[in-house]
Amino acid sequence: ELRQQGYAGVILEYALEVLKDAEGNEVEDVATWKKGMLDSVSMAQKGDFVAMKWSGMGPAALRLCAAQKSPSKIMDEAMHAVCKAAAAKDLALLPSAEETWNLDGYHAWTIKLQREYNRNGRGVIYNTYQCYLHQTPVNLARHLEFARQENFMHCAKLVRGAYLSSEPRELVQSSIEATHAAYDGIMSALIERKHNDVLKPVDSSSPTAAWPKTNVMLATHNAETVNLAQSLRKSQTASSIPHTPLVFAQLQGMADEVSMSLIASNKGDKEHGPRERVFKATNWGTMEQCLNYLLRRAAENKDAASRTAGTRRAMGSEIWRRSMASVGLA
Repeated sequence: ELRQQGYAGVILEYALEVLKDAEGNEVEDVATWKKGMLDSVSMAQKGDFVAMKWSGMGPAALRLCAAQKSPSKIMDEAMHAVCKAAAAKDLALLPSAEETWNLDGYHAWTIKLQREYNRNGRGVIYNTYQCYLHQTPVNLARHLEFARQENFMHCAKLVRGAYLSSEPRELVQSSIEATHAAYDGIMSALIERKHNDVLKPVDSSSPTAAWPKTNVMLATHNAETVNLAQSLRKSQTASSIPHTPLVFAQLQGMADEVSMSLIASNKGDKEHGPRERVFKATNWGTMEQCLNYLLRRAAENKDAASRTAGTRRAMGSEIWRRSMASVGLA
């Protein structure tokens, strides 16, 4: 049904999450996660995305990430089994970012898999970057440099962030406006394939070094950000600069006006510029497995009420556009 509406596909998220103080059985926890992930891959269609959390493998995985240690043997085997299944079906995996106390471990696990599976022009594993964190531009610049030097594809999913209520205040941007600026600055650098005042090169003595192969997912409900991304893409149309493969993503049931505006732009501009791929994200799992995910999403989107007026105006404009189109006036 989503594809019939113009969406490129779905992001299917196995929403199993655990709390850091939970108890668990590593063998059972990893087996549960592995089965859920392989079921997700089986349900998804070619070209879709499958999302999850490495910490879904249980408290033992959380502790290893926090200690910046490698996954255990059974975790490693499960992760590779899921990566291989996704690659075989031409899917991409979206590991969700973690809180800062175990974020370095998360990135290390993800980069290691990118080195192995993001080869030969294929982007199987994405890394998620939370733009409300001060450390994000530095981390991303470092990871881009890894990809450039080691010749693997770097795939980045940009989000604003989901753990604001639990992060130390000094680690996050001072305001929502600062977060918007960080997101838009990082996004602009990735689209334009060059460093800027937000995303700076690791080595300032060689700022013009070749840009690595990159895929980008913009996971955002912010209409201004989407408009900026579209403007940047259009400005590239007449140039010979390679376009960064780009997709947009919104949660199922939220920001539909943003999603549909992207789809409408594709339909209205078939001959000029790249056609952007738009995905809707939905989760599955038992209520117990999904509870932490749902609570986090509720907190992440607690400003949804403030977007109601804008959403209402956007929906009115879309109704008017469709009405005019139905009588040949649009």
